[in-house]
Amino acid sequence: MKRYAVLYVATLVVLMLLDFVFLGILTKGFFTSEVGDMLAEVRALPAILFYLLYVVGVLIFVSTSHTTARHTLIYGALFGLFCYATFDLTALALLKHWSVAVAAVDVSWGAVATAASSTAGLVVADRLAPR
Repeated sequence: MKRYAVLYVATLVVLMLLDFVFLGILTKGFFTSEVGDMLAEVRALPAILFYLLYVVGVLIFVSTSHTTARHTLIYGALFGLFCYATFDLTALALLKHWSVAVAAVDVSWGAVATAASSTAGLVVADRLAPR
C-alpha cells in the first residue's frame, strides 16, 4: 500500500509541476492567442478532480502494469496521447475556435507529460518503496 501511495503522490506532483510550467508559463500566450475568447478563470474543483482522477488512470493503466522505466515511458506516452486526443478531437469536431494547431500542441503535451510523470513516479517509488 505504501508503494501505491508513493507512486500516486510522486506522479501527481510531477504532472502538476509540468503542467504549471508548460500551460502557465511556456504556452500561455499561444493558448490565449488561439482560444483566448473561450478561456475562463481556472475553476479549482474541476482542475483538482482532473488531476486526481487522471493519475488514478495512469496508475491503473501504466505504472502498475509496467515495471520498467522504459515500458512506463512508452505506455505513459500512449496513455497520454489517447486521453488528450479524445478531448482534442472532440473539441475539433464541436468547437468553432479549436484549431488543429491547438489540438496538435495539446495532444503532444499530453503524451510527453504523461510519459514523464508516470516514469518519474515509478523511479521515485522504486527508490522510496521498492517492490
